[in-house]
Amino acid sequence: MPATPRNPEPERLQVDHLPAARRSLRIAFVTETYPPEVNGVAMTVARLVDGMHERNHDIQLIRPRQNGSDAASSSERFDEELVLGLPIPRYPSLRMGMPSKRALVKLWSVQRPDVVHIATEGALGWSALQAAVHLKLPVCSDFRTNFHAYSAHYGIGWLHKPIMAYLRKFHNRTGCTMVPTDALRRDLQSQGFERLMVVSRGVDTRLFNPLRRSAELRAQWGVAEDDLVVGCVGRLAPEKNLDALMAAFDAVQRRDPRARLLFVGDGPLRAELQQRCPAAIFAGQRRGEDLAAHYASMDLFAFPSQTETFGNVTTEAMASGLPVVAFDYAAAAQLIRHGENGMLAPLSDRQAFIDAALALAADAALRRQVGINARASAEPLDWAGIVAQFESVLTGVMQQGSALPAGRLSAALPLA
Repeated sequence: MPATPRNPEPERLQVDHLPAARRSLRIAFVTETYPPEVNGVAMTVARLVDGMHERNHDIQLIRPRQNGSDAASSSERFDEELVLGLPIPRYPSLRMGMPSKRALVKLWSVQRPDVVHIATEGALGWSALQAAVHLKLPVCSDFRTNFHAYSAHYGIGWLHKPIMAYLRKFHNRTGCTMVPTDALRRDLQSQGFERLMVVSRGVDTRLFNPLRRSAELRAQWGVAEDDLVVGCVGRLAPEKNLDALMAAFDAVQRRDPRARLLFVGDGPLRAELQQRCPAAIFAGQRRGEDLAAHYASMDLFAFPSQTETFGNVTTEAMASGLPVVAFDYAAAAQLIRHGENGMLAPLSDRQAFIDAALALAADAALRRQVGINARASAEPLDWAGIVAQFESVLTGVMQQGSALPAGRLSAALPLA
């Protein structure tokens, strides 16, 4: 009797249902700021680098040397390449990468990446773009900092048009430019920017959490549990619109003389602010769990900036369970529903910003409910989803091919 043929169907079905393997990529990240430097760009880039590394991609991080003792690190599937850097005027704690096209061409000729991601648009980013074009590498970029908006706050508003022309030329040479909000995408698109993709920002809801509220920390500030602390986190600099914050706090303090103002951060305006408001608490720069405790120990978060590309502090404050007052702009416009999980003021309407702060300052029950709603809104903003979206964009850029060849890249340094 002949043997019964073996039925291959179950085995074939098992193979068919196996998940498709995800290709491991070689990604070159180019950035002019990175932790331990404290700013939103550095933090976000680090989150993406760590997230892509955790997804089993090979990472090459290229950044300026931050100080004389700074040394490149290396581990499995991760390598750093440090370039020369100079302090940025008015931002002495940050470095600007020097032009490095020749070094990058040499590096990438030997260790050719699958894709180059340029996170910042300074001299190092410009060199990386030139090198990628030269080597015909796929390249994408981030629109990270509103240099064009900052120019008005530093007495160089006349540079707005040339700065925008440079940024447009820079980003339009890449396969894709990532922006954090749809509003910014529309604004840049109206100014001639092409191939824009919205990739939002995440927040670490385990780190930034209402449970980190600290009675001990508030005691160090000299405030009682029922005293109102109005706080702001960020660089103490002209572009942050801190006059609006001071005006709002002055109005709050007239109603509640025990209210205190807390600044977390540092910058060129610190001495002036200390002179203007000697009773304010100046906590300086804070990191990690210490920063999270400072957030959670506030009662009201007032964020007056109108120059952010996103504003990570907005999501950090919301995750910390704080009612947020902000202008209808950037992350606040995207995430806050006025009167429900925060308060929004129309852009440039200082009085509306003051009124919103007063409304929350005067009503503890409202602050509590808005803070609860803010936390609930922040909980879905997990970094894992953002990293997966970022990975998808990189894959799409690779499928398009190399950086766009049209036009000619000038050898002149960028206006940044």
